[in-house]
Amino acid sequence: MKTPTQSCEKCLEEFSAALVDLTDYSLRAKNGKLSESQARDLLKQFEETHELALNSITKYFKQIGKGPFSGSRDLTVEAFHAELIDDGKAWLDIIIDRIQYSPVYEIDTQEKFLDNIQKRYIRLLQRFEDTMGKKLNE
Repeated sequence: MKTPTQSCEKCLEEFSAALVDLTDYSLRAKNGKLSESQARDLLKQFEETHELALNSITKYFKQIGKGPFSGSRDLTVEAFHAELIDDGKAWLDIIIDRIQYSPVYEIDTQEKFLDNIQKRYIRLLQRFEDTMGKKLNE
């Protein structure tokens, strides 16, 4: 039995809910130094939220007949050209941070990654949510 494909609107709803959770995690984290558990939760929630953003972009492009794309980098570049995101370099920085944070690499990037999530990336995701919502209501 084939499962029905999710609509772009539904993907955006899931992304929006995850973004609310991510923002909550971030606000709680700003109340002081993050414990190891809080850091892990914030990173996990961020990665989930970013994946849902990429899923929303993928569904949008599929809906308008573009794609498929070879990976998150190509998808991000195309999203910038389509004006779904407003800061292509910062979105590519997200991908780089996620790759560098991977346990495959021995460098410790967690502190920098957590700082970027709280100071840069959440705002990018919030702006994406606004832009994508407007695009879907056109």
